[in-house]
Amino acid sequence: MFKRPILSAPGSEKHILLHSCCAPCSGEIMETLLISGIDYTIFFYNPNIHPFEEYEIRKEENKRFAEKHNVPFVDADYDIDEWYERTKGLEFEPERGLRCSVCFDMRFERTALYAYENGFKVFASSMGISRWKNMEQINELGIRAAKLFSNLTYWAYNWRKKGGSQQMIEIAKRAGFYQQEYCGCVHSLRKVNQYRRTQGREMVKMGVKYYGDGRIPIFTG
Repeated sequence: MFKRPILSAPGSEKHILLHSCCAPCSGEIMETLLISGIDYTIFFYNPNIHPFEEYEIRKEENKRFAEKHNVPFVDADYDIDEWYERTKGLEFEPERGLRCSVCFDMRFERTALYAYENGFKVFASSMGISRWKNMEQINELGIRAAKLFSNLTYWAYNWRKKGGSQQMIEIAKRAGFYQQEYCGCVHSLRKVNQYRRTQGREMVKMGVKYYGDGRIPIFTG
């Protein structure tokens, strides 16, 4: 039987900022923080998500789950132009490569800035819970962003352990989350569709709920 761990944030902080990439990835983390008595605010800053229709769907799912648990939700900017500028020349980098590092960097820098300007001493992210991500890559960049500001710490906790990854899926099923079929950016969408063509499968469709109808998606996070 699954039993969530009771966690303590760095410095025993009771109020942290949680950068969330999507509802499926953050659901388990959100519920674990709640039972651990840690107050937190969701910071949704993901200008990588393409197209805007997909961005809005993912954001609204996350916002809905936050409201259900009475968790404050910060809807940050959709800086897609800046994202394209930063990732210029990296369009064909592999997943988990340099383009992803630049993308994480941008999102963490903005999260760290918001944390610093709004009195948070600790911030964390839901991105590392997905097995499709390189946790070491994510944590390294989170720590780097925290060092840009005084008295700020990135919580590099392994959210996958002690059943966290499996519980993430269980919560997604229970909540009936919209489940994305690609990581988020235009380049990951292109790659997934290219692969599907080789398999004779139909292209990715936006706005379809997968959890609850028995099908398992390709990507989370």
